[in-house]
Amino acid sequence: MSGAVPSGFLALPSVDPVLADEVQNDLERVEEVLRDTVAASDPLLREAAAHLLEAGGKRFRATLVLLAARFGEAADNPELVPAAAVVELTHVATLYHDDVMDEAEMRRGHTSANQRWGNAVAILTGDFVFARASEMLADLGTEAVRLQARTFGRLVQGQILETAGAAEGTDPLDHYMQVIADKTASLIASSARFGAIFGRADQEVVEALTRAGEALGMAFQLSDDILDVAGDSRESGKTPGTDLREGVLTLPMFHALRGTDPADARLRSLLGRPLDEDEAREALELLRAHAAMGLARAEMRGWADRARAELASLPKGPAREAFEALCDYVVERTG
Repeated sequence: MSGAVPSGFLALPSVDPVLADEVQNDLERVEEVLRDTVAASDPLLREAAAHLLEAGGKRFRATLVLLAARFGEAADNPELVPAAAVVELTHVATLYHDDVMDEAEMRRGHTSANQRWGNAVAILTGDFVFARASEMLADLGTEAVRLQARTFGRLVQGQILETAGAAEGTDPLDHYMQVIADKTASLIASSARFGAIFGRADQEVVEALTRAGEALGMAFQLSDDILDVAGDSRESGKTPGTDLREGVLTLPMFHALRGTDPADARLRSLLGRPLDEDEAREALELLRAHAAMGLARAEMRGWADRARAELASLPKGPAREAFEALCDYVVERTG
C-alpha cells in the first residue's frame, strides 16, 4: 500500500517539525489499520477493496483528524487512529459509488474499479468498505456512530442533489454550492470534529474546529474544481478538462456563463454540454484565459479565510499554526 500523504503540507516551514513527525507517525499507523481493515477472505473482494487504497491519495481527511486532536489534551488517545481510519474508509467507499454513477475510467491515476471489474463489483466493494468502517466505528461509542450517520446522510443527500440537478426556480450556482457542502465539506467537517472529540478538546474548540472544517471543505472542493481547469496532469494524476468534456458545470464555468461579453460567446456555447476532444481542448484554452478563473479563485480564498477566522478564536500554538498552514496549502495547490 502506497500510503500517500500530504507531505507537501507537513513539510511546510510554518508546521512545527515535532508536530509534523507526530502526525506522520500516526498516519503510518492509520495506513496499517486501513490495510488490515479491508482484508477479506475472498480474493476478488480483497483485491477490489484494496484497489483505491493502494492507489494512494492525499489522506487529507485522516490528517485533519490527527491535527484537530492536537487542540485537545489527549492526542495519544488509542481511539484516535481508528477514528482517522474510519473517515478515510468512508471517503474511499463513496469513491467506488461515485465512479459508477459518473462512469469514470480513472481514479487516482489508475483504472477505476468499475472499469476493471464492472459496476456490480464496484458497488459491492464500496458497500464492503463502508461496512468495515461501520464495524470499527461501533467500538468508538454512540456519539461517533451518531456523527457518522449524520455525515453519511449528508453525503447521500449531496449525491442525490447532484444527480437530480437544480430544481426549477433554483439558482444553479446555489445548487452547486449545496452539493459541495453535502458531498465534500460535510466529511471534512466531521473529520475535524472527530479529531477534536477524541483529542478531548473543550466543547467550544470542538464547535470552532467543526465550522473551520466545513469552510475548509468548501475551499478544498473548489480548489479541485479549479484544478480540473488549470491543473497539470503530471502533478495531479488527473486529466484536465474532465468536467468540461462531460458537460459538468463548476464554479469557473458558472462565472463564465454569467458574463455578457460578446467576445465570450463561443466559450459560453461550449459550457454545460458534452464535448468532443477538439471542443474540449478549445474550451479549456478559452476558460484558462478567462477572468472567471480569477473570480473562482477569489471565492475559494474566501472560504479558506472563513476557516482561518474560526481558528482565530482558538489558542495560539503549533496545532493552530499547522491548521492555518493547511488552509494555505489548499489555496496554493491551485497556483
